[in-house]
Formats: sequence, structure tokens, C-alpha cells
Amino acid sequence: MQRRLLSSFVFIILACVGIYQSQTTLPNPKATVTPKATPTPKVSEQREEDEPIRIETDLVILNIRVVDRMGRPITNLRKEDIKVYEDGVPQQIEYFSKELVPTNYAIVVDNSGSMRRQLEKVIESTRILIRSNLPDDETCIIRFISSDKIEILQDFTTDKALLEEALEKMFIEGGQTAVIDAVYLAAERVNEYEKAKDPYERKRRALILISDGEDRNSYYTEKQLFEFLKETDVQIYTIGFTSDLSKEGGFIRKSPREKAEALLKRLAEETGGKAYFPQSISELDLIAKDIAAELRTQYVVGYYPTNRTEDGRFIRIGVTVTDGPNKEKRIAITKAGRVAGGKLKDNPSLQPARPIQ
Repeated sequence: MQRRLLSSFVFIILACVGIYQSQTTLPNPKATVTPKATPTPKVSEQREEDEPIRIETDLVILNIRVVDRMGRPITNLRKEDIKVYEDGVPQQIEYFSKELVPTNYAIVVDNSGSMRRQLEKVIESTRILIRSNLPDDETCIIRFISSDKIEILQDFTTDKALLEEALEKMFIEGGQTAVIDAVYLAAERVNEYEKAKDPYERKRRALILISDGEDRNSYYTEKQLFEFLKETDVQIYTIGFTSDLSKEGGFIRKSPREKAEALLKRLAEETGGKAYFPQSISELDLIAKDIAAELRTQYVVGYYPTNRTEDGRFIRIGVTVTDGPNKEKRIAITKAGRVAGGKLKDNPSLQPARPIQ
């Protein structure tokens, strides 16, 4: 009798387990991957059971600063306040955030003779930037002189102690300053580092250039540099010590100071960054704090472009923002556009740091 009752009990348990399994579907691991603080990529419809899931990765990300006419940041916008256009065609915003987003950025410092008087203060102020880093921010330190002396003193890391140690390795050295090459290679390094990481953990990308802006002998031309920057998503902030450069120019030719300032301004404007021209090294601490705040008071907007061609053509991006109370004008600042595919070749390369002699 006991044996019969035990058998019946086991039969009932097995029957219940069978019913439960027939009504429960195990989750698909591919469908449960959720990116952190990033828009979810579009997944195409799966038509057959064995067909692999295809993820579209053409999401365009914009980092947008919004200011009023006095240059003060606007931090209370909603998704519907921002409109994005490509060559005048409206784009549908799929992702919008005004949260703090980690940043990968390179600090690129001119170590040529023209920076001799400023270098000590530059190093001191750069520490302010580093110490303001969020836990997930990653920073790279690069020094440069000529085309063959563009060195990574510290590659990307979150370790603030290592970054500050790298700053101490900077020293003034003679050579023909290669500002354009330094920016090209540093932007390339920021871009490549971001691509090598998990695509779901996309971060902002930025570059902070500290120099007098006078390019003497670069391998790349200014035209090549800006063509390359169109392909990247790196915001550039420039700090230009141009006051010691000559203001003497010709009827057609710009003076060395005018030419340097034009380059530094264009680098910032076309990438959605900002240019600073301190009249005194005492301004550096405030500039460093302002850049740190700028990197963290931006809107992140993502959209899938209506133009899916990859013919290497430059597509101009426009962003408008609705007026504020009392018709207050709001100005959106972001990169000028994107390139639909295409890549330039390169020759100079970043070098590891050399021991100080």
C-alpha cells in the first residue's frame, strides 16, 4: 500500500514538472543583452527560427552643448526641444540623455620651445582636469614637438596617479612644431580606442590641445586634418597661448598669430568644442574647470540616419533648439557633420615615451 502511494505521488510530481516546462520558454541569451546608458540598437525581424539576429550599427551619436546668447549652458531641455537635420532632412531622435556620460579624452600638450614659459603652469592646471574625472572617465596624455616626436606618455587609464606621474615627464625640447600632426594622431588614437571597446559602452570622445597653435612643419596638411576630423566623433577643446606670436602680416598673408588663432578656433568650432585664448597663465585654472564642466553638461542624442549611403560624401548636420521663456534664444553647438564611409591613409605614428636625458 505504501509503495503504491509513493508511486502515485512521484507520478503527480513528474506530471506537474512536465506541464510547467511545456508552458515556459527559456530566455534567448542574445535578446537579453542590454547596453548600459546607451541606446538599444535596432534588431531586424527574425523571419526564420534558425536565422541569426542582425543588429544594425549605423546609429549616429551627437554630443550637443546648448547655450544662451551669453554663452551660459542650458541644462533643462527635453527630447522634443531638439531637432536634428542631415542636409536639411529631419531625423527621428531615437535616444536622448542629459545624464553624466563617461568620457575618453586625450590631453595633448605642446612641449616645443615656444611653450617654455607656460609649461609649468600648464602641468599644474592639467591636474585640475584629471582630478575632476569621473570613475569611468579614461584619459590619455600626449606630448609633442615635431612630427617624429609625438609621444604617448600615458595611454588611456582611469588611474589618476598614473596620469599625474605622466605629466611630470613633460619637458621642453627643440624642434619644428607639428600641431596638425599631433592633433591628427591624437584624434585617431581616441577614435581607435573607443572602437576597440564594447560598442554598448559608448563614451564621449574629446581632445584637449594646449599649444601656441603655430604649425611649422607637419606631414599632414590642414585640409587633410579637417577631412579626417569629419570622419571621427571627437570634440576638440583648444587652449591657445598666442600672445607671443607676431602680429605682423601682409596685405594677403595672415600674421603668424592670426593664422594660429584661426586654426585653433576652427578645430573647436567644427568639432563642437570650444577655444580659449588666455591672456595670462593665471587664467588656466578657471579654463580647466570650465572644460571639465563643459564635458559634463551636454546632451547625448542618437538617431538612425535616413541617408544610408556610404559613398564618402560629407553630410552636413544641423541642430535647432526651441526658444526658451520670453523667446530666449537657445544655441546648439555640435559637430558640423559626418562622412558616409571613406578613410584617409596615414604615415606619422604615435611613439612610446622616451626616457628623459
